[in-house]
Amino acid sequence: MTNEQILAACRSNWEYRGVGEAAMREMLDELSAHLEDAEAAGRTAQDVVGPDVRAFAAAWARERAPFARRALRTMAMACFVLGFLPVASHLIRWTAHLPVTADYLAFWAAIGSITVAWELRRGSMPMHRHWMLSFAVGLPVMLLTKWLTGDGVLFTLPLWVAALLLLPGLPYALADARAGRKAGKAATRPC
Repeated sequence: MTNEQILAACRSNWEYRGVGEAAMREMLDELSAHLEDAEAAGRTAQDVVGPDVRAFAAAWARERAPFARRALRTMAMACFVLGFLPVASHLIRWTAHLPVTADYLAFWAAIGSITVAWELRRGSMPMHRHWMLSFAVGLPVMLLTKWLTGDGVLFTLPLWVAALLLLPGLPYALADARAGRKAGKAATRPC
């Protein structure tokens, strides 16, 4: 990667992680200076940022972003995911009321807990590995809960409640999508 591509990838990562514009400019200036110094000394950009630019940017953003902001973002995204899944279930079953059983609730609570805990702790695991970890925990929890509680319906979830859960995370999800498009364009841009 060129220095410009590294700076663009870091900027897009920091944008969706909520780093303020002034702090982001300061971080970009500092990173640019480090990259230029490394280049002048005959070292590569990977010597400065390491093999994974996104992990580097995420680690630096965590240092800059206050815990409360990260926790708010993580909870909003957890609500978004926990709202998206029932909405998808509503659409697949083509119903306005979804019956919720104890095992269904335990499965999604386990996945949500893993998501929140991992994002607050590290936040740099690739999505496919994150989902594999979540399902590796959620499936046994679901099976154990089904074995212990049976098939009884706890309550029915109306479609409007599931859709309402999407709202807190919608701005973050849109910002993530926008940052992903910017990073993709920056990575494919010729030098």
